[in-house]
Amino acid sequence: RIENLKAYDPFADTTGEDDAGPGDQGLVHIRIQQRNGRKTLTTVQGLSSEYDFKKIVKVAKKEFACNGTVVEHPEYGEVIQLQGDQRENICRLLVQCGLVKSEQLKVHGF
Repeated sequence: RIENLKAYDPFADTTGEDDAGPGDQGLVHIRIQQRNGRKTLTTVQGLSSEYDFKKIVKVAKKEFACNGTVVEHPEYGEVIQLQGDQRENICRLLVQCGLVKSEQLKVHGF
């Protein structure tokens, strides 16, 4: 039997007890998802809902020269998606703007 045909859920590892729910000032999870070929998608989940996600995406798109969007996730609320591997960049941006502290960031992937 082949076991590895199950779809990989990149959000599956957030069920730990150290994780606050979406929108809480707990951890901010930054993940990378593989698309087709060598294309990737960076997702930011867990930011406080008091921030304007569209403005964050606008700054990130200008700064990193990539496309991005805000996606409504059924379980995790609003999630920011950026094209490409922008994990280090978005960490730097969120800390520089004072949106999160560096110890609140949790980077996943590879």
